[in-house]
Amino acid sequence: MKNNRHMKILELINKYPITTQEELIDYLRADGYDVTQSTVSRDIKQLRLTKTLLPDGKYRYQASPSAEKGAKNNFNTIFSSSVISIERAMNLVVIKTFSGMAQAACAAIDMMTFAPVVGTIAGEDTILLVCKDEENAQQCTDELHSYIS
Repeated sequence: MKNNRHMKILELINKYPITTQEELIDYLRADGYDVTQSTVSRDIKQLRLTKTLLPDGKYRYQASPSAEKGAKNNFNTIFSSSVISIERAMNLVVIKTFSGMAQAACAAIDMMTFAPVVGTIAGEDTILLVCKDEENAQQCTDELHSYIS
């Protein structure tokens, strides 16, 4: 659970200019994470998040390179232990996972920010990746296969 929450935090701070712990808590709760201020404070410390000055004079949370490296290392573990199969259909990639693991595996994919992926959707045991075109879908499929073989 903590690894999933940490990956979600890294995803959120990359996506939004989050400036306070309260904002981060609101985003996490909106995504279904029941967190307290003390939990988020510990997560920030464990992830070694820093605050960076924005042009408007405000500070936002940002991941240190070591936090992102650790999250990327977790990608292999989460992805390889969750995925059953990967199939391409035109510009789409369908990934089957063990029941209940699609959200974590999809968060790991989102964390990796594959360039050819336009978007992802995850259900209970299936992930749908939408790629720019068939060639990009094949490249993505090949790369994802390398993580599970």
